[in-house]
Amino acid sequence: MLMFYRKYWRTAFDIGLIALTMYLIMLAFTYLYSIAAPIFLSLLIFFAIEPLAKLLNRAGMKKSIASAISIMVFSALILGVFFGAGYIMIRQATALADRLPMYQNILLAQVTEGSTWLKEKVSALPPGTVDKLQEYIDSITAWGQKIAEGFLLKAAGYLSSVSTFMFNFVIGIILAYFLSIEIGSWKRIAASKTPRTFKKAFTFLRENVFSGITAYLKSQLKLITITFIVVFVSLLLLGVDNALTISVLAATFDVLPLLGVGTIFVPWILYLFAVGDFQLAIWLLVLFLVIVVARQILEPLITGDTLGVSAFTMLACMVISLSLFGIVGVILSPVLLILVKALYDQGYLRRWITPPQGEYDVELAEKH
Repeated sequence: MLMFYRKYWRTAFDIGLIALTMYLIMLAFTYLYSIAAPIFLSLLIFFAIEPLAKLLNRAGMKKSIASAISIMVFSALILGVFFGAGYIMIRQATALADRLPMYQNILLAQVTEGSTWLKEKVSALPPGTVDKLQEYIDSITAWGQKIAEGFLLKAAGYLSSVSTFMFNFVIGIILAYFLSIEIGSWKRIAASKTPRTFKKAFTFLRENVFSGITAYLKSQLKLITITFIVVFVSLLLLGVDNALTISVLAATFDVLPLLGVGTIFVPWILYLFAVGDFQLAIWLLVLFLVIVVARQILEPLITGDTLGVSAFTMLACMVISLSLFGIVGVILSPVLLILVKALYDQGYLRRWITPPQGEYDVELAEKH
């Protein structure tokens, strides 16, 4: 055991130091976001409005006026989409949550009918087996109803309580407007006052991390937009109620690695088969398979190798980050994964982490 510690203590120390640094970065970002959420929101708004503001400014318009016009266009679009879609989703999510007990009763009626058939046809079963099975199914359906109803009501609650978001959004718009006007002076200050080490670090992040994140977000936005349109149009053609809410939920789950739209469609299809609605179940199964196959075909074409990180690694990192840092950790975890991969590809990790002595051949160590 002592020999093991002698070989690996330096390697473990280097890895632990890197992990501690990343943990402190996540912790600091989470704290900063909790106290300065409008500032982070203003940066996102700035990146959204600056292209139009630059275009108007190059056309001869004063930058303050160009930024104001860009802000107004952006605000009108965001608020229109937010309030319009939010209002529809709140109504549909609430209506769907109210109907869940009815769906549970339909499922229980089907189970009771099936149990009666089993009692009549299968006399070899021990006494009470079918009753016990029905009790288990009742408890499972009640649990599923409770989870689904709680999720939908909570989602509707988040959508309906917009006061905090509106406050942060208004402050973010004001900050983004002033940042758009003053961006030139901020760039000059950053160029003259930033230490050389931080400039190199920022250049590395911009070339290896930010570009990857931008490409990843664009590709994911294209994929979930395709998923939303296909699901929404299909559900409308099938005459399904609450099509918008279900489509938004499907597109949201489609972002998650390994889970995808199956999180919505698989339980739904199983329920429809259980209650005897075979026609809709088959159509939804076909729709689900089409979405899965289309995503498998389109994802390599659209996404390419923007992250270079496996789906399992991404999902595991998101789960851990969610447990440790909340929703902010989920947002930041892809950035850290891309950063770690970039550091590995550029050879920094091999220089920072001391390999255990005598565990690798010299040629193998040089290759890797």
